[in-house]
Amino acid sequence: MIPMAEDRKSFLATSSEDLRERGWEWVDIVLVTGDAYVDHPSFGIALIGRLLENEGYRVAILAQPRYDSPQDFRRFGRPRLFFGISAGNLDSIVSNYTGNAKVRDGDNYSPDGNPYFPGPRTKNNRRRPDRATSIYVNLAKQAYRDVPTIIGGVEASLRRFCHYDYQQQKLRGSVLTDSKADLLVYGMGESAIVEISRRLSQKEDLFGIAGTCLRLSPKEFSEGCFDFAQIALPSLRDIQADRKKFMAAELLIDKEARASAQKILIQQQQGHYVVQMPAAPPLTSVELDGLYALPFTRQPHPDSGRVPAFEMIRDSITIVRGCCGNCSFCAITRHQGPVIVSRSHQSVLAEVKKLASKKGFGGTITDLGGPTANLFGVSCKKSGCKKRDCLFPQICPHLRIDEDTFLTLLGKVKNVAGVRHLFISSGLRMELLLRTPRLLRALVDNHTPGMLKIAPEHTVDKVLGHMHKPGGAILQDFIKACRGGKGQQGGKIKISAYLITSHPGCTQADMKQLSNDLRRLKLPVRQFQDFTPTPGTLATAMYVSEIDRDGSPLYVAKNFNERQQQRECLQKILAPRPKGGRKRAVANPKQRRPKRSPKGR
Repeated sequence: MIPMAEDRKSFLATSSEDLRERGWEWVDIVLVTGDAYVDHPSFGIALIGRLLENEGYRVAILAQPRYDSPQDFRRFGRPRLFFGISAGNLDSIVSNYTGNAKVRDGDNYSPDGNPYFPGPRTKNNRRRPDRATSIYVNLAKQAYRDVPTIIGGVEASLRRFCHYDYQQQKLRGSVLTDSKADLLVYGMGESAIVEISRRLSQKEDLFGIAGTCLRLSPKEFSEGCFDFAQIALPSLRDIQADRKKFMAAELLIDKEARASAQKILIQQQQGHYVVQMPAAPPLTSVELDGLYALPFTRQPHPDSGRVPAFEMIRDSITIVRGCCGNCSFCAITRHQGPVIVSRSHQSVLAEVKKLASKKGFGGTITDLGGPTANLFGVSCKKSGCKKRDCLFPQICPHLRIDEDTFLTLLGKVKNVAGVRHLFISSGLRMELLLRTPRLLRALVDNHTPGMLKIAPEHTVDKVLGHMHKPGGAILQDFIKACRGGKGQQGGKIKISAYLITSHPGCTQADMKQLSNDLRRLKLPVRQFQDFTPTPGTLATAMYVSEIDRDGSPLYVAKNFNERQQQRECLQKILAPRPKGGRKRAVANPKQRRPKRSPKGR
């Protein structure tokens, strides 16, 4: 349900009229985002905005501003403290382009999924510009040159060092040096943004805040007094001259991120140095509970209209943060951190009751999850672990798996008044489910929305090794365990498997083996995707350098024909169209030649 105009006061301010209604002559902080404004904790800008509001600051949201002039950045007048700038919930290049660098014709984070402002559809008329963070910083500086610009969110976090831009097919410097922002917040950012706000309100400098990156001139760097050990990464110039050094840099970043090390990472970028301070400690469960207790409306702003991304999560609840899987192709561990933080049962139940009491709630919780739903409740028995690689090549013996706490939560949520159905739609780690048979049975029998979603990605051990995932035997054991019982409808459980083609190290022979394995397992293909070399992953470093972690040469499918051939191995065994006329799932149909393209998805 879209809120009516009279409900505007329950949202954060988005216009000069909102300021007048509140009796404000100025704001402390303007938060800029490439997304439409949705006041829901799954949207990062809303989460940060509500947190800062709770800290007593006057906060305004500037959503999807025009970028042909700085006029929108003057909407609220000069902010007293800073502009907080994010490209949105997605990296702008990932949002605007497919994995094969073709322009996307939709944007789930824009009104009605339309990626264009009203008017002619051109590259310069997209609601979210390419490399939005840098463009927004430039406009903020044009509007008010003396106001600090703080960048954060997924795009800034994963592009904080030298990174590969797959749309341009080149290595770029840090977004911090490109944009000339005053400070970069990496990771989830709640602790850092509160400290930044406090310091600026007290007119203190921003040096040394945990979870931030500084941009220093050679003089500033030589005069800096750092309290932590330093690690120098290969410079931007060295990496551009020798792409193998890109892998060396990414391995160091990955290692220190997982270790939560109290060390400073330094990378020389053109005429400056990017200095990464140690990461902020992960939030405690109590602190995470506090975030979700903030007064979100859980609705799109009236000016946002219908936002498809909201429709996907409107009746879902996030219960866990972080991931200890460290898959090579995934940036969740680097952005959210390797430490698993679970919300308390009380916090989750309070949000469920609030959701269930809302007008228009249909009685179904569509998801109770997070990056990986069944990581809820897990913890580490080993204090001070520096490796934090809990699932590869097998489950770490120090990982404490609490099956009962998730089962108990499922039971409590299911019994909330107004909740008729409770589903788990987030991804699930199969090796953990095999260790928790009662949870697996409960999911299969009572909490699966038609299909059980798993992500084996591949079946060939060699490729899975490059992906940093356990061997293919896990999938076989998991399917056997699932098919050993029957679902609530009395039939065999249906499994939806997500797969990746053209991952670095995957050959055409490996893809043929994958298709043969799927036939043998009688596992239909419903969803697969070409590997996309996004910033902040080790698989992207493999793609760029064409070497594995140990420096050995690696085959990488890069050109259109190679990637097409790998897709065709799975296209031949696509699942048949289900009853009801819905089209079968395919991978990026617009990336294919028109004559091979099916009629949509």
